[in-house]
Amino acid sequence: MRAFTPTELADRLGSGLLSFPVTHFTRDLAFDEAAYRENIGRLGKYEIAGLFAAGGTGEFFSLTPQEVGTVVRAAVGSAPKGTPILAPAGHGTAQAVEMARDAEAAGADGLLLFPPYLTEASADGLTAHVRAVCESTSLGVVLYSRANAVYTSDTVAAVADTCPNLIGFKDGVGDLEEITRIHSRLGDRLVYIGGLPTAETFALPYLELGVTTYSSAIFNFLPEFALAFYGAVRAGDRTTVRRLLDEVVLPYTTIRDRKAGYAVSIVKAGMDLAGHPAGPVRPPLTDLDDPERELLADVIEASRTAVV
Repeated sequence: MRAFTPTELADRLGSGLLSFPVTHFTRDLAFDEAAYRENIGRLGKYEIAGLFAAGGTGEFFSLTPQEVGTVVRAAVGSAPKGTPILAPAGHGTAQAVEMARDAEAAGADGLLLFPPYLTEASADGLTAHVRAVCESTSLGVVLYSRANAVYTSDTVAAVADTCPNLIGFKDGVGDLEEITRIHSRLGDRLVYIGGLPTAETFALPYLELGVTTYSSAIFNFLPEFALAFYGAVRAGDRTTVRRLLDEVVLPYTTIRDRKAGYAVSIVKAGMDLAGHPAGPVRPPLTDLDDPERELLADVIEASRTAVV
């Protein structure tokens, strides 16, 4: 039985930093459940507002539906009491509905609704997609606006009006004007989550728009740094935020941008370098090479002295 109602979950998610744990694989690319469970327990000990199991950084796109269920159950079973676990739902509508129902059966606290797979869709089609998923579960649902599912203020307002368990909007596009429109129309009806890659780079402008939280990939391997950065953002300490951006975050993004897919690969490399190995990424992603790992090691070392 879940610990949070949709309303309680929305309040909790908006109160602090969020993160997407990586999914651990063995060298032959099988799910390493024991290592994953240990890592969820480690991350859950920090002051984190929620963990998204098998999300984008968790390589949702490379997991089978059965593996998604296994990963979600491992997260639910390993997270410390009071740490919300959100499960993914995605691909086609029928598949997303099945994932939503399975996540509820697994004891997850909420859902992140990913874009439909491959095909483009009209606003009416996206509205029907979201409604079908929301109506299939009593869990709180967070929309992920990204790629081929970019939700306008009209669409978000329409589904929020008919789906009481729609609780959040996660932005993966960076259209500040549209975010402003959505927030203006819906106010605190939803919790707003920054979801661009390496969301720390957008944290201050997001905050001005009512986006009180974001998902930190860096938290996976530098949790103390990620929490200190978030604390500086929420405190409005622009001097500290800019310094941490210059010393750690922007050098990190330079490595991330060297190759497509590195937004995930760099996190797994960071895990390994920080002493918490999570195995390789699955194809079609590729791992960092040795020179890139050396550059990342320098970033990790800089983070240890950046936070005082």
